[in-house]
Amino acid sequence: MTTPYTPPEIWTWDSESGGRFASINRPIAGLTHDKELPVGKHPFQLYSLATPNGVKVTVLFEELLAAGHADAEYDAWLIHIGDGDQFGSGFVEVNPNSKIPALMDRSGETPVRVFESGAILLHLAEKFGAFLGAPGDRPEMLSWLFWQMGSAPYLGGGFGHFYAYAPEKWQYPIDRFAMETKRQLDVLNRNLSERQFMTGADYTIADMAIWAWYGQLALGRLYSAGTFLDVDSYEHVQRWAREIDARPAVQRGRMVNRAFGEPETQLHERHDAADFDTRTQDKLAPDAS
Repeated sequence: MTTPYTPPEIWTWDSESGGRFASINRPIAGLTHDKELPVGKHPFQLYSLATPNGVKVTVLFEELLAAGHADAEYDAWLIHIGDGDQFGSGFVEVNPNSKIPALMDRSGETPVRVFESGAILLHLAEKFGAFLGAPGDRPEMLSWLFWQMGSAPYLGGGFGHFYAYAPEKWQYPIDRFAMETKRQLDVLNRNLSERQFMTGADYTIADMAIWAWYGQLALGRLYSAGTFLDVDSYEHVQRWAREIDARPAVQRGRMVNRAFGEPETQLHERHDAADFDTRTQDKLAPDAS
């Protein structure tokens, strides 16, 4: 039997708590050190890591290029969030929230910063007029895009944290967030029972955003929780997840800014399409000596 927690009258930060991410979690914003961001040769400069939120954007970039939008060429720079790169002065200038991904759009006369993954997806899709679905389906597409933005924190910061990363496993938070994650999977499964993609026949940025989280969960790639959550039972989510996973642009997008997993799945930085075929050790591990 555990001792109930009684919240103090005023909460104070215990820097020793927080489990795996204690070193980078803090109750204040702002920079911790001076560090300028690199700038490459392409119109778009992406600063990211291949977590689900980062994968959304690199998948879209690769899909845009595959669809013939040559002006969507981009440089993708690796941000080591475990080392606190997101608190450097240059990154904070692009994203004051210190979260990946962050984008500098230098395609116009004046550089424009865009942060929050959903905002980046919408910005790029509107800029290129692609992956937005049919005009009449736009409200539905936006609804699912924002559904993902509001729902995924229950999967990641909720279930994922307490199931995989918390310093101790407690039944109540795991049960609470497992229940919510399964409810969300059921929402998706019911929708996809009648549609090829989230809004119908068109593959859109809503699919990319949702797939990065829930598709990869269904495919057993998040938190080693596939069996625990019985993800195989969501047959329509499984069909949709596998169909998107088979797209070559998605396979490339998953690799960009990936610094974990098997070496053949990683491309730490991406500056040219040829990087996928000619990955030198420097490109695979740019910080290696």
